[in-house]
Amino acid sequence: MTDRAAADGPRLTGSDRGLALLILSHLALGCISLICVALAYPQFHIFFRQEALPAAIVTVAAFAVLAVLFARARFSFGYFVGYYLFVMIAGYLWLNSFSQFGYNHRLSGLSAAASAVAFLLPALYQPTLPRLLTLSPQAFERLLTWIVLIGAAVAVIGAYYNFRLVSIGDIYRYREALTAPTIVNYLVGIVTSALLPFAFACYALRGSYWRAVAVIVLLLLFYPVTLSKQAFFAPAWLMLMLAATRFLDLRLTVVLSMLVPVAAGVLLFVLFRYGLLPERFAMPFFQLVNLRMMTFPSLAMDYYNEFFFGHDLTRFCQISLLKPLMTCPYQEPLAVVIYKSFGIGGYFNASLFATEGIASVGPLFAPVPALLCGFVIAIVNGMSAGVPQRIILVSGALLPQTLLNVPFTTVMLTNGAALLFLLWYVMPRGIPEQKR
Repeated sequence: MTDRAAADGPRLTGSDRGLALLILSHLALGCISLICVALAYPQFHIFFRQEALPAAIVTVAAFAVLAVLFARARFSFGYFVGYYLFVMIAGYLWLNSFSQFGYNHRLSGLSAAASAVAFLLPALYQPTLPRLLTLSPQAFERLLTWIVLIGAAVAVIGAYYNFRLVSIGDIYRYREALTAPTIVNYLVGIVTSALLPFAFACYALRGSYWRAVAVIVLLLLFYPVTLSKQAFFAPAWLMLMLAATRFLDLRLTVVLSMLVPVAAGVLLFVLFRYGLLPERFAMPFFQLVNLRMMTFPSLAMDYYNEFFFGHDLTRFCQISLLKPLMTCPYQEPLAVVIYKSFGIGGYFNASLFATEGIASVGPLFAPVPALLCGFVIAIVNGMSAGVPQRIILVSGALLPQTLLNVPFTTVMLTNGAALLFLLWYVMPRGIPEQKR
């Protein structure tokens, strides 16, 4: 809690109440979005029934009490990640009320809510950690230069193995044919998710605009190498978050970063349903944002609950480092296992609540790994203490969305989150920042 809030006692200040109201509005809009998705894409087992509506509203309203945590807490990386996962769990609780799968919905719903609480309580905490290593400003400048050079080298190496210019709508036709050594794939993930966003944030927020633009151009070059939506949209997303933090409170930026795209998608869908907008203008955005970006992470928990209520749990054997050391009932990645089981459109990666939670230990014990992951994020909050908060938000802007769709351990290693956290820890404090 902020010092001001602590002095005022348990009451919410005016700005906190406004933020809480905005969060509640976001949850309500998210439920409306899920109704629209159910009307448009029932083939994904997304349903809506009026007789189940009261129970769904009561469930989400009870879970929405957690909004007070975000209204009271100060901004941190844990706040950023926690809010995205909080909205995802709210979406699952809504879908769970209408799901036609045969698993124990009450147990899974309670487990999801408890997992959210277990994660958020430590993740929103900001401990004080000792600083054992801090780079000098000169060493830090050299580090940023090396990050850009490494990023350029990885882009060239990646292009040697795979380079194809195709539209965003055709990437699935060609992406399965991409081949590169495992080490190259790891380097691409680390560079694009952690290193280059960090360099961009540091350059842009100190007014080194030409270097920041160079990093953005370098990030764009990874799209024909990876044929991924994240590589395509990452440069625009980083610049948008940079602009938003210049004018808005950081907590407000986090909330609006999810609320505004969802609201735009709902508006486009309504205009299409009433014949006021052609399908080719409305539905591509609605499918990308409201279905794939917002609904799929929540829907993954529905699929994983259905599958692992009737199949062996992984006991964390899906983690690459542990798989050779233990017997595993699944030789393929979980995303492939779920895809083959349900025949859905594409591999179904999922968040820590579905993988480290449901798939690994089942819904009864799922809050335990969620709690441990929350403690890791609390340590990250301590590691980043003293870093300009805009640098934390902009450089970490790609990770919350990634954590919605990728296991926690994968994000930490394959996507380079652990390296980004180390950079926050060792970077010099008191770096001059462009005035807001």
